[in-house]
Order: sequence, then C-alpha cells, then structure tokens
Amino acid sequence: MTTDKQSANNPVFERRESEARSYCRGFPTTFAKAQGSIMTATDGTEYIDFLAGCSSLNYGHNDADMKSALVEHITDDGIAHGLDMYTEEKAKWLEAYENIVLKPRGMDDYKIMMTGPTGTNAVEAAMKLARKITGRRNIISFTNGFHGMTMGSLSLTGNAGKRGGAGGGHLGDVTHMPYEGAMGDVDTLKLIETMLNNSSSGVDAPAAFIFEPVQGEGGLNAASKEWIQGIAKLAKEHGALLIVDDIQAGIGRTGKYFGIEDMGVEPDLITQAKSLSGFGLPFACLLIKREHDVWKPAEHNGTFRGNTHAFVTGRVALEKYWADKDAMEASIAEKSQILEDGLKKVAELIPNAYLKGRGFMRGVDVGTGELAEDICGRAFDKGLIIETSGADDEVVKVLAALNIPNDVLKRGLDIVLEATREALNENKKIAAE
Repeated sequence: MTTDKQSANNPVFERRESEARSYCRGFPTTFAKAQGSIMTATDGTEYIDFLAGCSSLNYGHNDADMKSALVEHITDDGIAHGLDMYTEEKAKWLEAYENIVLKPRGMDDYKIMMTGPTGTNAVEAAMKLARKITGRRNIISFTNGFHGMTMGSLSLTGNAGKRGGAGGGHLGDVTHMPYEGAMGDVDTLKLIETMLNNSSSGVDAPAAFIFEPVQGEGGLNAASKEWIQGIAKLAKEHGALLIVDDIQAGIGRTGKYFGIEDMGVEPDLITQAKSLSGFGLPFACLLIKREHDVWKPAEHNGTFRGNTHAFVTGRVALEKYWADKDAMEASIAEKSQILEDGLKKVAELIPNAYLKGRGFMRGVDVGTGELAEDICGRAFDKGLIIETSGADDEVVKVLAALNIPNDVLKRGLDIVLEATREALNENKKIAAE
C-alpha cells in the first residue's frame, strides 16, 4: 500500500502547507508534467489519470490547440485580467457558447452571469438570486449532495465531515430532503410532496430546489428522468426556482453537454464550472433564465468574474469538441461502453458490488470505504490515479478525460481489476490468520 513517502520526498510540503491538503496524501509523489491522460512524476514515473482534476480536465492535460491559442494570446499582450469589462476574448467566448451550446439545445432564453472563478461561487450566486427573487430563505437540497465548501454552499452539502469544517458556523436556512433511492424503495418524490403540502411539517416555503443530476462526491447516485421531472413540477407548484448544479456532471461528463439534457425540464438556474475553461483554468458562471436576471449593476460582485485566459481556451474547447455535437456524443458513448464493461468485471469480483453513475461518470460501490481505499492505493502503486466517492468513500470512481484514447482507458481499467484482485486476496489472507 502507498504511504505518504514523507510528503513526496520534499519536506517543504509538510513544513509549510496546511494540513487541509488532501489529494496529495493519496497520491504521494511530486508531479512534473502532464499531457493528455498521462501525468509524469519528477522521477519519470508515468501515471494514467482517471481523476482529471475532478472533472475539470474533461479534455485531458495541455490540449495542443488550447495551449497554442493561450500562448499566442499571452505573447501578443492580450488582456490577462479585465474585471468584468468588455474584452475581445469575452465576446468571442460568449458568441461560441451562444452558438455551440445554447442555441442548438433550444436554450436561447438563458443569460450568462460571470461569477467568481470556482463552482462554489456559482452556487452562492444561485442561492442569493433565488432568495432575492422569491423573498424566501429556505432552499431544499438533497441527501449526499455536494455543492461547495463556502458557507452558503456548505449549508446545502450533506456530508457531515465537510460540514464539520464550518466549526459551528451557521449552516441553516436549508431543508435536506432524500435524493432518489436514498431510502431504498421509498418514493422520495411522494415524501417530499407530502412534506411540502403539510402546513405543520415544519418545512418553510422554499426559494429553490437544488440538485445534481449525478451526485459526484456523494457516490455517483444518478437521478432518473421521472424524478428530475417530479422535482421540477414540485418547484413550479410551490413557487420555487429550480437550480441544477451541473458543475461536475456537466460539460459532457454524463454523455451530453448538460447533465439534464433530454430530461424534459427547463431549470431556472444552471451552475457551470470545472471544465468550462477546457484547460483546467478557474472559470465558473451561472446560466439564468432571462426573466430572472433581476440583478442591479454590481449587486453581486467579485474581482475575478470571468478569467480572460479561460475565455481563450474555453472558446477553443467548444469549437474543437462541441461544434459537431453528434460526433462528440458518439465518442463519449463509445468510451462509456468500454468503461461500463471494464467496471462490470470489477463488480463481479466483489459480493454485492454494483455499478453507479451515468455516461462517462461511473464507478463501483464495493461496500466499504476501507476496500475502496485499498483498491485505489494499490492502483496508484501500479501507475493509475483514481479516487473514491460516497458518504463513506465506498465507491471507486472513474472521472477519466472524455477524449482518453481507448487503449489507455482499457489499460487503466485493467489496473483497477488487478488492484481489486490483490486487495481481495490480501483481505482473505488476513481473515484466515
């Protein structure tokens, strides 16, 4: 099993970096470069990347066309930071997003709000706008949901460990309801409807409902079309806004650009971040139905609203990968099938294990966090970067780049299979002793 290796052999990390650091503890090596779906450590060891910056690198590391456009922009003294001023690159990105993403999907009615640079900034803006529009405070979020680590977003998040980081700070004005499947065979839609229609339930009239189409950090729980439509119907009936948090499940991760495409709903607000820049640069925004764009100038502000360098790479990402929508979706579908086939082999090794997620956002619930961590640790020792997910970290989760070569994808899945066999054999030995 992998150990900390004395903070990747450089004492400065242990000496100066906060104990809040996390991913490095599971991947204790110092990385020097990356290209496509391969990351290389300072000692030359290569690793297949099945994490992709937690879905912020959906097109892999250092895409050649994005990199070339960014280098040209910087070399030509293009704007590096422009607050929310009009810039050439912002206009180009907005036009690309309008023509490649919104119009082909019948979403011309949405406006784009530049928020702070990370996903939690987009969620905070959505919460604030919903409360401003409705004059209500309560927001309904769901069990196992994850929406960010700032105080407002954290109030929506279910995980006790993450909420504990608030140190007793206010995490109220939110009602946590059960996500689809959270209570076994219980019809959670019916339960939520009953609670909202009961004036003595203690649930205040909501300003908004917020959910993830597939819960990324919560264990790859995937909502059905029927459930999503049911939540949209409840929101409308109760005068609440519908917010879709599409930060991790969006931008192609579930097979379509948006995680709620073909679901028959029109959210009032949609959060975007992660792979919005296409290059791993910080960039987030909030899609707002035109009728709800009631902000006054500077009423929601921020120094880093829009990242000009991200406008450059984000435009190239859209033009390169999404201009031909059908080809992109077909490619993701092909890789999704390879992923499903590979993960089924893993699940077959473990009693009661099963696949979770949707599209190219999949994983295997192996039953316990201990086994999932063991599998991921062994996989890293064999040259694969892969992480866990779920309330108890019980899901081995794959977030490979959408354009990962098929042979690299299969090689990574073979490593997961081999690591699983080894972990199970080791557990059998321990049990027999």
